[in-house]
Amino acid sequence: MSVPSVSFEFFPPQTIEASFRLWDTVQTLAPLDPRFVSVTYGAGGTTRDLTRDAVATLHKSSGLPVAAHLTCVNASKTETLEIAQGFAKAGVKDIVALRGDPPKGEGQFTPHPDGFANSCELIEALADTGHFNIRVGAYPDIHPEAADAQADVNWLKRKIDAGATEALTQFFFEAETFFRFRDACEKAGIDAPIIPGILPIENWKGARNFAKRCGTKIPAWVEDAFDKAVRDGREDLLATALCTELCSDLIDGGVDSLHFYTLNRPELTRDVCFALGVTPKVQLENVA
Repeated sequence: MSVPSVSFEFFPPQTIEASFRLWDTVQTLAPLDPRFVSVTYGAGGTTRDLTRDAVATLHKSSGLPVAAHLTCVNASKTETLEIAQGFAKAGVKDIVALRGDPPKGEGQFTPHPDGFANSCELIEALADTGHFNIRVGAYPDIHPEAADAQADVNWLKRKIDAGATEALTQFFFEAETFFRFRDACEKAGIDAPIIPGILPIENWKGARNFAKRCGTKIPAWVEDAFDKAVRDGREDLLATALCTELCSDLIDGGVDSLHFYTLNRPELTRDVCFALGVTPKVQLENVA
């Protein structure tokens, strides 16, 4: 089995304690020499300032390539592009461009009156600046707002045509889900890299709720396995085994890069990476 390249997603801290946890997460995973790390943008743009600060700090202190998430939610086009230019001035040239989830309590996305109507408009505007490498989201399982699986493929093609260079998928539970999506994308003429998103399951109840919200199908055998593992106190053991097996199946199917959603809890991600042969290569310098 070939050794994949990896990347990691973090979310910005909202408390002092969470700041320490983020830095511990970075210290744990940085030696694995990720292609890049990304920092999320909360639903409704709620962590906009926190994301900006976390991105700037990570870029300056870690030496890692950092990608900032940017969404269309609750901001005008001018405000959104000013945020992007702020990233560029801080030396951050990688952006994960997303439409974004609606604010909490709102059932659907409503564009700002002077904002971008969708992710394609945002991608085009970012591409026109010539300053950024743009990554986008992709959905191997049908997005809750999509008419069908082909609609997700068609929308991804529009995003690539608008200027995106790579796609990161939502998480999924079976390798075949990704392969089916990859084949459909190739058939549609999408030639940009599509990187599988991997969620090591630290908490089954939370992961199950997240999957239902974002349209990720949960196979019956996964439900059954975790229900038994939680009852027997073996949830971490099962999570590590299933995540490692999923990644191995993807690699056997020709995948050479994996993107891990760490939830700022690095141990399970690190253990899976070790099992895949991704071992420490660099040491993160201590920052005073």
